[in-house]
Amino acid sequence: MNVNRVAFISFHACPLASPGEGKSGGMNVYARQLALALGNAGVQVDIFTRDHTDTESKITEIAPGVRVIHLPGGPTETALDGLFPHLPEFSQALLEFQIETGLTYQAVHSHYWLSGWVGQQMATEWRAPHILTFHTLSLIKMQSRAGESEPATRQQVERELMASADHIVAFSPHERDAMVRLYQADATRIGLIPCGVDLSLFRPLDQQEVREKLGLNGEKVLLYVGRIEPLKGLELLLHTAAQLQTFEQIRVLVVGGGAGRDQEIDRLRELAKSLNVDKVFDFIGRVDQQDLPLYYNAADVCVVPSFYESFGLAALESMACGTPVVATRAGGLSTIIQHGRTGYLKAWRCPEAFASSVEMIISSRNLQHSMGLAARRRAEGLSWDNVAGQIAGVYDSLITESR
Repeated sequence: MNVNRVAFISFHACPLASPGEGKSGGMNVYARQLALALGNAGVQVDIFTRDHTDTESKITEIAPGVRVIHLPGGPTETALDGLFPHLPEFSQALLEFQIETGLTYQAVHSHYWLSGWVGQQMATEWRAPHILTFHTLSLIKMQSRAGESEPATRQQVERELMASADHIVAFSPHERDAMVRLYQADATRIGLIPCGVDLSLFRPLDQQEVREKLGLNGEKVLLYVGRIEPLKGLELLLHTAAQLQTFEQIRVLVVGGGAGRDQEIDRLRELAKSLNVDKVFDFIGRVDQQDLPLYYNAADVCVVPSFYESFGLAALESMACGTPVVATRAGGLSTIIQHGRTGYLKAWRCPEAFASSVEMIISSRNLQHSMGLAARRRAEGLSWDNVAGQIAGVYDSLITESR
């Protein structure tokens, strides 16, 4: 292997943050788990992220050879949409850290467009290849839901990064094709490598035991896991519940939320009341990553009603736990969910169609069991070690070319 030390740039998404809190989510999990898997393979990884209010130390070693390094990048209370002007400060701090330590990074892997701006500066300075994973893209978001808007700066920077990065990692054919169509990206520099899942954490458990632990009774359980924001399309889940023939015998658990989400939660609570389903909905709030498998295993079906998902990590975690998924045919979800085998993909945001698919699963133990087995088998091919091996191959190839 040509690569022995890589710099991860994860500017706004600290891998130590708990998913579901504020803007923390799949990107945080991705950066942390990929770095850990690369560390297991012998690649040393430094993950650079900005200081935040609960930063405990500048350098935190999370595994042998894998560190999280916090650097100044603007006032800690700055909102996501105000971070761009502080990127030069972060870049300078990162360069100073590298000079002081004398470390050599053979590749730079950036996560998200803000990180990509920094990563391109570092890659140029160090004459190292720049690998970029966008996670979400502004033009796709704006096309996916009416009312979505993104700053012109983001759109321009994404376009420039598409042209300058040595390699772009796309999670799905949908994402790759959108990069080519919307940004005129060079398809030959885009590689398809899906997200991964921690198969030791997310695994099938005894459903009755976990339901007793969570205080659940005999109802059929529907589950949503993720941030609570308009793009996640939770109103579709509320309308779906209202369409179920046996909605009085179900329980819907909504896991996620965090800082800045109260207004959206209040809106959803009011909608639940108007649809007369408020008594079956439980807004659980944020749950520790270690406890998420309890909720996935307690559920009869996991519902992912998003307008846009670059990959859909919650769907994959559910499948790894042996729980079928009903989801919108959006973004990367169609890459991991096998329609009719591991769950159902719905092309239209129609509550009646969603309810029909949910009813099919919760009314048949045999179907739920067979889909659950197929879902776990599908997830087993997407381990983090598998993903890290493919990513390390990209690093090796680019380093060889640069030499």
